[in-house]
Order: sequence, then C-alpha cells, then structure tokens
Amino acid sequence: MSRRPGHVTSGRYAPPVPRTTTAVTSADGTRLYAETHGPDGAPAVVLAHGWTCSTAFWAPVVRDLAADHKVVLYDQRGHGRSPAVRAAAHSTRALADDLVAVLEATLEAGERAVVGGHSMGGMTIMAAGGRPELRSRAAAALLCSTGSSELAAESRVFPLRSPQGRRRAHRLLLHSRAPLGPVSPVTKWALRYATMGAGATPEQIEACARIVHACPTGVRAHWGRVLAGLELTGEVARLELPTAVLSGTADRLTPVAHARRLASVLPDCRGVTELPGLGHMTPIEDPDAVGGRLRELVRDHLTTRGTAPRGSRPEKNRRPEKKEKTA
Repeated sequence: MSRRPGHVTSGRYAPPVPRTTTAVTSADGTRLYAETHGPDGAPAVVLAHGWTCSTAFWAPVVRDLAADHKVVLYDQRGHGRSPAVRAAAHSTRALADDLVAVLEATLEAGERAVVGGHSMGGMTIMAAGGRPELRSRAAAALLCSTGSSELAAESRVFPLRSPQGRRRAHRLLLHSRAPLGPVSPVTKWALRYATMGAGATPEQIEACARIVHACPTGVRAHWGRVLAGLELTGEVARLELPTAVLSGTADRLTPVAHARRLASVLPDCRGVTELPGLGHMTPIEDPDAVGGRLRELVRDHLTTRGTAPRGSRPEKNRRPEKKEKTA
C-alpha cells in the first residue's frame, strides 16, 4: 500500500511476518493496511495501535499471542502502511468506521474477537461503543493506557500547576508539526521522559523511537488536533462489552486517573490493572501483562470458534485491582 513503517528489525520488539495481509476499505473509501498472524480457526484478537505508532508497536504482544490465537492488526489511517488522508478525514467517527471495516474484512462470518486498543486505539474502541457492528463482532475489550476526554488538561508531560497552563502547553504539543529529527540519544531521552517509565530498557526505548519517528509530521498534527478536543464519555457509557482497563502508574500522557474514570463510566468494567512504575507505552514496557490480560478476556468470553461461551454471565462493575509488576 504505502511506505513501510519504521521499526527495529531484530529481537523481541521486531514485528513478526504476518500469515496474510488484507487491503481494507473504510466507509469513506479510505484504504487501510491490515495483517493477520497465528493459526486460522483459533480465538481471534484484533488490536488497534495509538497515535504516531503502527502495527509494529504490538510486536512483542503478537509474538506471544500468535502461538495459539488469530491476531489481527491494522495501521490507523495515515500511519504505517495506511495512506494519509485529507485533513477533514481525521475524526473519532473515522476511527470507529475504520475499526468496523477491519472487523468485517478480517473476521469470518459469525466470528467474534476480543478487541484491544492502546492510547488512540483505545479511543477507537470507545468511539465505536454504540455501533451495532462492534457489539456483533466483539466479545470483550481491553482499553490500554488511554482516556476519553480532557487529555490536554490532565497530561503531565509539562508538570505545570495550573490546569489552564497544562492545557495550553499540551495543546501546543498535540498540534505541533515540528519534525522529530533522526533517532538520537537526545530524542530517545525526550521520548523516554514523555512516554515511558524510568525502568524502560534501551531496547524498548529504541523500538518506540523508531516507530514514533516514522510517523509523518502532518499525520501526527492532524490526529493531535482530534485528541486535543477529545470527548468520548458518552460513547464509553454505550460500550456494553465486558471491558478491562490497564494503565501504567507513571504514565504522563494519559495518567492513571483516566483509567479509574473509565472504570466508573463503563457499563461492564472487568477491573483496572495498574502497572507500578510503567509509562504510556505499556504493550512494549510490559508485553507480558498486556498479553496476559488479553488472554484472560479470550478465556472468559470466547470459545475456540470465536463465539461467546454458553452459560456465561457478565459480572457488573468489578472493583479496580492493582497488579504488582513482576520481573
């Protein structure tokens, strides 16, 4: 389709080769790149990446899940191998349209999946919360390192005391078209500070930097404007799937308060997992925790044929739970 996304090419954080690729057409004609990993007929997981990322961001999670799951990934419009679109084609409605199109194009007739989204990918799932197509195709959801509103006011990249000051500073960051420049020790330090916990390894930082720096500046700015004005609280209230929430306690972009707020609004929250000391890039910082939560949702809400288990009953609004990170 379009350019090849930037990413590391060896080790755990290098993207594995997909079993198949699919050209998906969204509701407005936008073309999207999608890929499928793992055995056909296995329980399905569909993953949506976040702002400035690509399918490569999910590499360590896919490497684990694809051993016994069908894993579908796609590049959000303008990211990775999905072509850029006009400015007006960036909206939360477009995010929802794209997710629905990917589900219809990559799942078999009657097949259902657990859907997972990181950051803007989680917002994608929220944006589709009231869509009947999501309810028919998704058995459960994971919202990872994300929020539904007030992103600019609550971010802590610029730790200003005044909410108005924080809002202005973070809006400038989200709107910026400034080039990130080549991946270097200075830019990796800045990325680590803004998006990762203090314990992030050099390999993890390198993997994130190569992905984020590959995002075109115009795409970054167009989606940043959408995020700056984000308001999806009403859509969250219509997301009636069993939904788990996961967040790093050191997340500066979407602090853990967002996760707790989501838990209070979701109709069927299956708990909040808080990962001590982790930042915003949780699928790379702790892929075992993210993959493990997806496995639990598959176990609880899918059979091997991708349908809901017989006799299963939803548990309403579990209390948030904390998880200690293990080595």
